[in-house]
Amino acid sequence: MSDIRVLVVEDEPLLAEAHKAYTERVPGFVVVGVAHTAREAMAVLRQRGGADVDLVLLDFRLPDLPGLDVCRALRAAGSDIDVLAVTSARDLAVVRTAVSLGVTHYLLKPFTFAAFRDKLERYAEYRRQALAEGEVVAQHEVDRMFATLRGAARHTLPKGLDEQTLNTVLAALGDGGLSATEVSRRTGISRVTARRYLEYLVSADRAVRAPRYGTPGRPEVEYRPV
Repeated sequence: MSDIRVLVVEDEPLLAEAHKAYTERVPGFVVVGVAHTAREAMAVLRQRGGADVDLVLLDFRLPDLPGLDVCRALRAAGSDIDVLAVTSARDLAVVRTAVSLGVTHYLLKPFTFAAFRDKLERYAEYRRQALAEGEVVAQHEVDRMFATLRGAARHTLPKGLDEQTLNTVLAALGDGGLSATEVSRRTGISRVTARRYLEYLVSADRAVRAPRYGTPGRPEVEYRPV
């Protein structure tokens, strides 16, 4: 399957560039345009019927029109372009309207790159299943597609690692750089076990490691989430 073509719609220039950079760090995605207003977005999407766009990363709080109006315009035009909301809008009425307009995911700001990547990867897997040839032959195939889109599917962890401990390590890591020893102290697991989980996070591009200088002897390795 060819790369998924993405339009970023975000009024803050720095955030727009960050979302563009985040998107292009995820294999299989390419940004084909950036718009800073609803009208700019709709102008791009009207060109050749939006044929050059597969997915819109849409902020709902735009300076000229609500982002939901972009969704309404797409659906009124009969477009099946998918929309991933990337917004700070927490109003439940907005969430309900987004669902009714076929928004595939809803990602609240602020977020980590790991959370952003997870949404894109789930969307890519859903799209792969949805664009397959033929028909579904059983209910479980439909259920699998919806589970992939809505987040029920999980990546398989290596043998010996479990999701609960992984989440504990991630929570302990927070926003700052910690060594395996420091994570061990915060979580109560052994240093060796903490290091296994931290190294897994690095291998999965969910954390980075770097040497920590300033103490005598060999520099200690610290880990930071991404």
